[in-house]
Amino acid sequence: MATGRYAVALLILALVSKSISRPIIQTTPEKLLKSTQPDPISDGSRVRSVTGDDSYCDSWRYSVETNDAGEWSLVPERCEEYVEEYITGGRYRSDSEMVAVYASAFAETVNVSGDGMDAWVFDIDETLLSNVPYYAARGFGSEKYDETSWDEWVDLAEAPALPASLKLYKEVQQLGFMIFLLTGRDESQRNITVKNLQYAGYSNWKKLILRQESDLGKLAIVYKSERRKALEDEGYAIHGSSGDQWSDLSGFAVAARSFKLPNPMYYIA
Repeated sequence: MATGRYAVALLILALVSKSISRPIIQTTPEKLLKSTQPDPISDGSRVRSVTGDDSYCDSWRYSVETNDAGEWSLVPERCEEYVEEYITGGRYRSDSEMVAVYASAFAETVNVSGDGMDAWVFDIDETLLSNVPYYAARGFGSEKYDETSWDEWVDLAEAPALPASLKLYKEVQQLGFMIFLLTGRDESQRNITVKNLQYAGYSNWKKLILRQESDLGKLAIVYKSERRKALEDEGYAIHGSSGDQWSDLSGFAVAARSFKLPNPMYYIA
């Protein structure tokens, strides 16, 4: 029965992926989904009760983080300064630390069997590695995604660790979990990604999973679900999963507990 449910879920996700005509997620990071749906709050006309920019942008960020906003492409113009302040002013770090605290508390409740089959899955960008230095030079999500400049940034292999995630990574590792890194980056960026991870302080993961040629063009939610299912088929029990996008965490073959890190800078389907 479980296999049948996975097959149905995969078929639905695949149909959704094929039904979207615009090209998305071709290289790394996954190209941001440019929504063709009208933005109901772009001019603020439907948010009558929220007048101040801070209150408006607090509400916008809440809707983004809870996925109520659905597809979105750019930070609203009136929220550009708000997002910059959120990312650089301490709230972003504090929110990330709180997520890590709950993830660590859950990890400690898991009865790790010791057979090497208890798994924790981490996304990389804006989960283990912070690309804030890159986005700070590009309006913190207010400018359109540029693949060339992104690839140049990745090639530097200088993205720092997200401190809370590095701490969590080491904690779950010490508890005996096998760590899998599941990223939307392309296989051609394996060596530079390993270099950056090691530079940031990460080591001894079980496997680094990157997009293969057959994965190009797939929605992230499809690609990552398939890769988690492959781990389950190998006998791994995925207890925890950490990511900054709902597409990192949802779909099928999901973890027993998923932990969503904040990211108001971009959206990936």
